[in-house]
Amino acid sequence: MTRPDGDSLKTVIVFDSVFGNTAKIAQAIGTCVNEGDNAEKIHIGEVTSEKLQGVGLLIIGSPTRQFRPTEAITNFIKTLTKNQLAGINVAAFDTRIDLETIESGALRFIVDKGGYAARYIAKELTARGGKLVAPAVGFLVTGEEGPLKDGELERAADWAKHIQEIVS
Repeated sequence: MTRPDGDSLKTVIVFDSVFGNTAKIAQAIGTCVNEGDNAEKIHIGEVTSEKLQGVGLLIIGSPTRQFRPTEAITNFIKTLTKNQLAGINVAAFDTRIDLETIESGALRFIVDKGGYAARYIAKELTARGGKLVAPAVGFLVTGEEGPLKDGELERAADWAKHIQEIVS
């Protein structure tokens, strides 16, 4: 990605991870997005306003915790002003339990209707002026602590390549 003046815009992937699964997804995405520019992957605890300067693509990911992103991701998004992301491409992802692995029909219904972190993140990023370049996506874990379901790292890489094609 380049600016009209020819300078390169950077990609930043901000993520939180409780059990390491979301960090693995962020790594897979970072490897495939902006391959020549080496997208910067930043744990939410290390984000500063300086690290967001010159961003052309901002991807935010979180594990789904009680139908939402982690508190740290939510608080970070709340610090962004209404039009702070104007002109910036954005995308959102989460890690979540596979509905098919939940035995209780009632619990499966509650989880399905409760929502997921990625949907919330995407909504909040666009509310702050970001241009959503791909639908919010969830990557599956096999249990609350993981591990990731087989094939999810490859699916994350494919999603990142799709985003790269859109923003190039």
